[in-house]
Amino acid sequence: MKLQVEIQGQTREVEIEPGEAPGQWAIRVDGEVVEADAHMVRPGVLSLLIGGQSHRLVLDPHAEEPALLLGPQRIAYGVEDPRSLKARRRHGGGEGPATLKASMPGRVVRVLVEWGAQIEAHQGVVVIEAMKMQNELKSPKAGKVVELKVSAGDTVSAGDVLAIIA
Repeated sequence: MKLQVEIQGQTREVEIEPGEAPGQWAIRVDGEVVEADAHMVRPGVLSLLIGGQSHRLVLDPHAEEPALLLGPQRIAYGVEDPRSLKARRRHGGGEGPATLKASMPGRVVRVLVEWGAQIEAHQGVVVIEAMKMQNELKSPKAGKVVELKVSAGDTVSAGDVLAIIA
């Protein structure tokens, strides 16, 4: 699995694959291999063994933005689907209207905005269910919803235009 992870304002490419034994993981961070043993102690608490050193990673329950606690250190993070990251780079919030397209076939579960609404960049617009998973598609830029081409219950194909933001 490939992810784009933003850690304290710096974007890293992370690849994660299961290791040979349960709880073992082969991880590449920006191409550098890291062997790790990871076990969920309880929800929100992860026990990590990296390079022979033990770490306790805790999801910060009081953070407004996603954050982890590693000992006394607080680490802000964000995880993005690389496909949506590429789309944001392509549309980049530049001049002119931006088109929000379905990245996969599925069924529209919810429309999170109304026609004519002012929205922020990266704000959720539509939720699509594909293979029993719900995926929130976000606006590539801040602006006004000038076209909304789907409603809840619609079936869409990959590449179908869902909304236009100007």
